[in-house]
Amino acid sequence: MRATLMYGAGDVRIENVPDSVIKHPTDALVRITASCVCGSDLHPYGSMKPEDGPARMGHEFIGVVEDTGTEVTTVKRGDLVVAPFAISDNTCAFCREGLHTSCAHPQANFWDGEPEEGGQAEAVRVPLADGTLVKLPVAPDSSLVPSLLTLSDVLGTGYHAAVAGGVNERTLVTVIGDGAVGLMAVLSAKRLGAEQIILMGRHQARTDLGREFGATDIVAARGEEGIAAVRDLTGGHGTHVVLEAVGHLPAYDQALGVVRPGGVISRVGVPQYEKAPIGFGSLFRHNIRLAGGPAPVRAYIEELMPAILDGTIEPGRVFDANTNLDGVPAGYQDMADRKSLKVLVKP
Repeated sequence: MRATLMYGAGDVRIENVPDSVIKHPTDALVRITASCVCGSDLHPYGSMKPEDGPARMGHEFIGVVEDTGTEVTTVKRGDLVVAPFAISDNTCAFCREGLHTSCAHPQANFWDGEPEEGGQAEAVRVPLADGTLVKLPVAPDSSLVPSLLTLSDVLGTGYHAAVAGGVNERTLVTVIGDGAVGLMAVLSAKRLGAEQIILMGRHQARTDLGREFGATDIVAARGEEGIAAVRDLTGGHGTHVVLEAVGHLPAYDQALGVVRPGGVISRVGVPQYEKAPIGFGSLFRHNIRLAGGPAPVRAYIEELMPAILDGTIEPGRVFDANTNLDGVPAGYQDMADRKSLKVLVKP
């Protein structure tokens, strides 16, 4: 079968690899019908060392179940399913608490940690299929597939940022980043009733979509100028919640600059740093809290899906480009160059 491999920074290739097959009685074999390139894929695309490759790519997908292990009971051949970006059993103590990204099962993992599998491919072996996969009540060619695909990562991640930050109808919110996750954070903050949603982003096509998703204000400036603009919009105080959807240290510094005393910085952009200000002058002095983390999107799928099915929300609008597997390397480059917001892949 064909799959996407990254050999190093800027080097993505489509190659023939051994077919995915059932290995454990709890596995399912899924033929992928829709996948995509994630903003977090751009981190290794910009920095991976050749000695760390090649790596199978892709952690967001929808597909049709082709086969199941003998112990799989919740999905069967022919079912259309969506997979979260983390593999989990959905039964351990952490999963029952809604923290599927910390599942205690030995086979639990992030897709990016499965060396022989990946979502940007023709097929994939899904470990812990009963806990990981969720059946979708539509056909593979449904017009809702792009929006349902966001349940695998970006919608659930933006929603997790808002939930972890405690967004409600009394909060003022700043979203840092106009990528797909940032836009999903805007949509989520709107659904949770935020009074004011300030989107910090510099790309007008994206911020225009952010306005349609619920942003009340746009701040294109960065750094001190951007911080001053947000404070001007909030009576000088900043916002109760900051949803940081970038992952680089300047975005964290920007969050520190716009958060209100007693507020929350909720990070879902994968941090590309280990050291950041958390001491007296940054967080402690004004009772600022730090929240967020890898989104347990499996915990949110059943909650968020009905709003997609009934048309209340259209998160699939973040996909502004489509390709087959042959176009995936160019799709990476287009996203890195900010020519595309998010690339949908139909193998």
